[in-house]
Amino acid sequence: MRVCLASTSPARLMLLRQAGIDPLTLSPETNEDAIAAAAAAERGADLPPADLVLLLARAKAADVAQRLATEDPGFDGIVIGGDSMFELGGHVYGKPYTPEEATRRWHEMRGATGILHSGHSVFRVAPGTAPREATAIAEASVTFAEDISDDEIAAYVATGEPLNVAGAFTVDSLGGAFITRVDGDPSTVVGMSLSTIRRLVGDLGVTWTDLWS
Repeated sequence: MRVCLASTSPARLMLLRQAGIDPLTLSPETNEDAIAAAAAAERGADLPPADLVLLLARAKAADVAQRLATEDPGFDGIVIGGDSMFELGGHVYGKPYTPEEATRRWHEMRGATGILHSGHSVFRVAPGTAPREATAIAEASVTFAEDISDDEIAAYVATGEPLNVAGAFTVDSLGGAFITRVDGDPSTVVGMSLSTIRRLVGDLGVTWTDLWS
């Protein structure tokens, strides 16, 4: 059975490959800021982070599922979409993008614990049938070392790694040495919860091991 990852995230791709799945990857054509703004306007306030990551994950997966139905009508398999945000001290953080913002966040995160919220959307796509969706939110708490020095923060930011990842950190690469504890499925912090994806795939009538390459 085929698998399409509605993302070009290297971390999510690596996770699936390590789990025995070699997916097709397609970048969703979605405007995340516009989706979030429209949802906030309708609600009259910003969405809670768990609701927002699920909304964005669903938008990404739906976009790719619809494109596959048109561009690859013989596709028979699943589409996986995800989105992540990090919450610390009541603030929600996506990607920092700039060294200055990444540095500021690391000074705030040092010695603290935050929550990584991860939204998951899985579509079962098959020729001649309407796509079916299963969704879930996974969360994991992340605790950072208290003794991270300013020089270590500067060196880490200078690598560029934290600039384009939710929360400005990784657990599976250079940032892992600065994390002392993860409570929850560790793969959630990498990019998406494999155990959650397995459960959603099962809800759609697909056996996880049938997805192995």
